[in-house]
Amino acid sequence: MAAGPTQHVPVLLAEVLGELRPAPGETFVDGTVGGGGHAEAISDRVGPTGLVIGLDCDDDALERVAKRLAGRAVKLVNSNYCDLPEVLAQLDIAGVHGVLLDLGLSSDQLADAERGFSFSSTGPLDLRFNKLAGEPASRLIERLSADHLQQLFSRFGEERFSPRIARKIVEVRRRQPIRTSANLAELVMSVVPRSRDSERIHPATRIFQALRIAVNDELKSLEIGLRRIVDRLLPGGRFAVISFHSLEDRLVKEAFRNDPRLEPTTRRPIEAAEAELDVNPRARSAKLRVAIRKP
Repeated sequence: MAAGPTQHVPVLLAEVLGELRPAPGETFVDGTVGGGGHAEAISDRVGPTGLVIGLDCDDDALERVAKRLAGRAVKLVNSNYCDLPEVLAQLDIAGVHGVLLDLGLSSDQLADAERGFSFSSTGPLDLRFNKLAGEPASRLIERLSADHLQQLFSRFGEERFSPRIARKIVEVRRRQPIRTSANLAELVMSVVPRSRDSERIHPATRIFQALRIAVNDELKSLEIGLRRIVDRLLPGGRFAVISFHSLEDRLVKEAFRNDPRLEPTTRRPIEAAEAELDVNPRARSAKLRVAIRKP
């Protein structure tokens, strides 16, 4: 099925532009191009003499962005951002003036019932960014022991009810497979006590986060990307990362602080202002950190 127009609203757009400072004729990378909002705004700044390279593992996202950014100086590539050095080598580009990684899910992915990112989805519990790589989340749920599920939920989701949820999964799957996101969300809700945050944050949020991180190997990609991307930044080039949970933010903070090639420019992460949250509540967890490549 052809991908329709994007529904995604880019987070912290003004802050990203203010920190990256794209100028006419420069080359920038959007390593997680998603709906293309950040890439479009950066393209406006670098103009027809510049270049924006947009990477994504999601074919549907690239199809949407290709339509949105048609006619602009934008090059789209199906690739993980941690492979940026290889992508630039293929394009015969030695270095870039800036790189953005927006590590959040797009609204388009949440709206796609066949991907399983939404808690109410009756489609397959998949959670993969690249539908042709790795195994879907439903298969992990099917084959992992209670101990392994508990460890996964604790490590990647920081979920305090991990033991209870893991045991329930094993109990339920003996009777019937857990195939849809709605099935899993209902199971989690049946064993997790309601809290004050229940109306704002779905009880299954951390479980879905953990499974998504696992099936896409997200933290490993981030660790590799934070190390390898710096080599392709020109002196004075800017590296901006938007994270959405503490595991990601911690990796970014430590990498920017400990890498001798970088000078962090944000002592504390930049967060969305109230005006943005009023129109885009999904920005509430976004944290932007920025560093500059030293000469």
